[in-house]
Amino acid sequence: MSDFQNPVAGFGVTFKAMFKKRLTEQYPEVKKPTAPRFHGRHQLNRHPDGLEKCIGCELCAWACPADAIYVEGADNTEEERYSPGERYGRVYQINYLRCILCGLCVEACPTRALTMTNEYELADRSRESLIYTKEELLAGLEDGMVDSPHAIYPGTDEQDYYRGLVTEAASGTTPQVAVSKGETLSDQAAGNEELSQERQREPEERESQDRQRGVQA
Repeated sequence: MSDFQNPVAGFGVTFKAMFKKRLTEQYPEVKKPTAPRFHGRHQLNRHPDGLEKCIGCELCAWACPADAIYVEGADNTEEERYSPGERYGRVYQINYLRCILCGLCVEACPTRALTMTNEYELADRSRESLIYTKEELLAGLEDGMVDSPHAIYPGTDEQDYYRGLVTEAASGTTPQVAVSKGETLSDQAAGNEELSQERQREPEERESQDRQRGVQA
């Protein structure tokens, strides 16, 4: 009799569990809501007029314990302006093969240019696609924004942007022509080659200037 009761008792546990609230949900058909301060994919933010908040200071890269962030800054010009200040992040990459989503980069950012979203579905089919570029990380355009590069709001400076005095793009603002190197692999290689050539020319230029000063003296 006991041999018969043991299986029945086991099925009793199964039948009780059938009518209880489910604890296991089928992913990805059912997605669990994330917490408000969840650490997901990064986002590069914009000012209300569309200019970028990133100033290319590289503090996020220095703060990253996994060495997952690569930043290359460049100078703004009046003909091609990406941020209100002197510099902007020309190249910005996050390697999600290394990133541990700790958020230290967000804490290090002095302009609140970098934040973390609730997006957590980062899986992909290749390693290369998990290296996110600036174009993939940059926030989309909202109402009142004009895509960078473009001129700053007339009559304002960088400090006015951080005081919150600029709330939208000025009427008639149009995008400028982007002539700087982009973030594709070929463009980045070309940009790196150009930078290395400039660094090689710098000592020669300094030596030439020293010789000219000696002649003038």
